[in-house]
Amino acid sequence: MERRKFLQRAAALTAAGAATATGTASAADAEKIVWKLPTSFPAKAPGVGTNVTSFARRVEEMSGGRLSFKIYSSGELVPPFAVEDAVQKGTVEIGHTTPYYAAGKNPALHFFSTVPFGMNATEQVAWLRHGGGQKLWDEVNAERGIKSFYSGNSGTQSAGWFKKEITSVKDLSGLNMRIAGLGGEAMRKLGVNAILLPPPEIFPSFKSGAIDAAEWVGPLLDQAFGLNKVANICYVPAFHEPGAALCISVNLEAWNSLPEDLQHIVEEAALATSVETLAQFDYFNVQAFTQLKEQGVDFKVFPDDVVTALKQASKEVIDDLAKDNEQFKKVYDSYQAFLAPATEYANVFGAEVFRQRS
Repeated sequence: MERRKFLQRAAALTAAGAATATGTASAADAEKIVWKLPTSFPAKAPGVGTNVTSFARRVEEMSGGRLSFKIYSSGELVPPFAVEDAVQKGTVEIGHTTPYYAAGKNPALHFFSTVPFGMNATEQVAWLRHGGGQKLWDEVNAERGIKSFYSGNSGTQSAGWFKKEITSVKDLSGLNMRIAGLGGEAMRKLGVNAILLPPPEIFPSFKSGAIDAAEWVGPLLDQAFGLNKVANICYVPAFHEPGAALCISVNLEAWNSLPEDLQHIVEEAALATSVETLAQFDYFNVQAFTQLKEQGVDFKVFPDDVVTALKQASKEVIDDLAKDNEQFKKVYDSYQAFLAPATEYANVFGAEVFRQRS
């Protein structure tokens, strides 16, 4: 019902705008806009790829074809980790990525993707929409001439696939591991050689022995990328990615050039896609998890001393960044102001639900 009302409102705005401009023109006669849309991920990959294709389909349908996109898969037009650079420069009008891929520009962007021992998917979108997170994201991005919208989440990810069991902190020392985000910085403090490889390079590097361990996403994508064909030990959950977000980022000048109704359509399409994407991950992760267990994959949790060491290392990484970057601290303070009571709430309500269900 709400989607139908939105479509009717958008159509009315479109028709009114066209009529004002020409006196007789209809929405179908309006100028068609086609933007280049590179993604950091393989466009055909489940979850991360369908996130961008679903967004693009929604925008084109809701705008009656007035706004559409030419999607470029990971590395096809720009490097996977440089999508927001291209958006910022105006090389492309819009891009699809995860915010922490641009954290080299500003480490505060980590909070809009995920941070170690941070918010899960539902907590993060709550903070963004009601806890001031989106406003802070807008402030961070305004300095680069970008406008970003949350477009989905993987849910809690896997901590990584390992060829050998991790029995203590010392087992991590010297490992070459593909790992993203601030979790990689925490791992470095424990002696890991943390490497951020683009998605298409993870499997061949893992198979060849160039890396000893690899984290990617979770059962759905890990299985799709074949990580279980290299190792059969998977540690869960991901201490570093309790709920990793995806986003749509638009060049601010291009954004301001859009009619108001098309701006609303882009925003609503990103929001609708975020719901679909989390549902897709939740459903198909369950299917893949069951299949992987049947195939002999050993899902393990890190020993307590490893978790304790990772918590301490993560705290040191975040505290150091907060000391050196005023904007990082501002976002961190807002993030923590919601995370602390949200954690207490989850421990009371969530834990009891799972206890009763098991």
